[in-house]
Amino acid sequence: MKILVINCGSSSIKFKLYDMKKEDELCSGLLEKVGHNDAISNYKRPGKDKIKKTLPIKSYIDGISLLLEMITSPDVGVISDVTEINAVGHRVVHGAETFSGSQLITEEVINKMNECIPLAPLHNPPNLHGISAFRKLLPTVPQCGVFDTAFHQTMPPEAFIYAIPYEMYEKYRIRRYGFHGTSHYFVSQEAAKFLKRDIEDLKIITCHLGNGCSICAVDGGESIDTSMGMTPLEGLVMGTRSGDIDPALIKFIMEKENISIDQADNMLNKKSGLLGLCGSNDSRDLDDGMIAGNEKDTLAFNIMTRRITKYIGAYAAIMGGLDVLVFTAGIGENSEHTRGKVCENLEFLGIELDYEMNIIRSSKIRDISDEDARVRVLVVPTNEELVIARDTKKIIEAKGI
Repeated sequence: MKILVINCGSSSIKFKLYDMKKEDELCSGLLEKVGHNDAISNYKRPGKDKIKKTLPIKSYIDGISLLLEMITSPDVGVISDVTEINAVGHRVVHGAETFSGSQLITEEVINKMNECIPLAPLHNPPNLHGISAFRKLLPTVPQCGVFDTAFHQTMPPEAFIYAIPYEMYEKYRIRRYGFHGTSHYFVSQEAAKFLKRDIEDLKIITCHLGNGCSICAVDGGESIDTSMGMTPLEGLVMGTRSGDIDPALIKFIMEKENISIDQADNMLNKKSGLLGLCGSNDSRDLDDGMIAGNEKDTLAFNIMTRRITKYIGAYAAIMGGLDVLVFTAGIGENSEHTRGKVCENLEFLGIELDYEMNIIRSSKIRDISDEDARVRVLVVPTNEELVIARDTKKIIEAKGI
């Protein structure tokens, strides 16, 4: 079975094609600046050089047509015809309370996804555009939606209800939903397998640290709390997002700067976080800046890592203990400085790093904790696309399609 995994962003289309017999990745790609004449096409096959081109991609359907041409091309393709694609799995950001698991895409599911748009106005519409494009281009190929929020539907009410008038939840379903669910699910499962432990017996904290960051408390394999909220703005300091702030600051800043609510929202989502603190949302720039003695870079790094450490301590308390701490995603997998700083004051929880292991770079899962440490600290490469492919395969087989 060959499954094409699609992630449509606000101006991008990310894709991977899998042969699910052995879960082999056949090819991958990223189309950037969709909707522009100078869009960028990136295409990669394992063991081959990346192919990069600049060309017009006016719409999602044009972009998806292009990627289908690439993967079936006689010169660089990996399949001979689109009929070899058995199913398409889509990353969908927000499933609200409607979806607690992955779904076969039907008219009813699409209608319910449209109802979720007010909760994710920047993310869900592109996801739906991708689904619509495939319905036109490959009308007989089944499609599945895998929701970022689904894994967190196991959170208890005390974790997801905000302390605002309860009628706001009843009327508008204002609550914590959490995101990066496919990543938190995948790395917690992989951690248990690596340690040869039953996940039902483990208390795990997973740290997804990239341009977007979130932490999840995984108790017995289920999400019981997570740092992102109704939107991805809440929680940790991120590349361009502020994370937790005093809500009253928004009104204060709007009045002082004479800006609109949309401008304030844009500032908190796109101009804050590391970018707002030191001028760059790339953690590698922070590393270089700290080495050079730049005070703003050092401050930004310390603010970011302090927030992560604080959440780890809080979630360990909520779970009544901790067995495994997992770092994943771009920063989590590649920044030994971040991991080292975060773990610096967590010895009281049983966290002790092997600092020689911590500086080793690898694309494989690894244990970076001291041999005698009570809590295992793991670096687990995430693979959200593989989770989507697996869920899609499971649904297609269960439906007998």
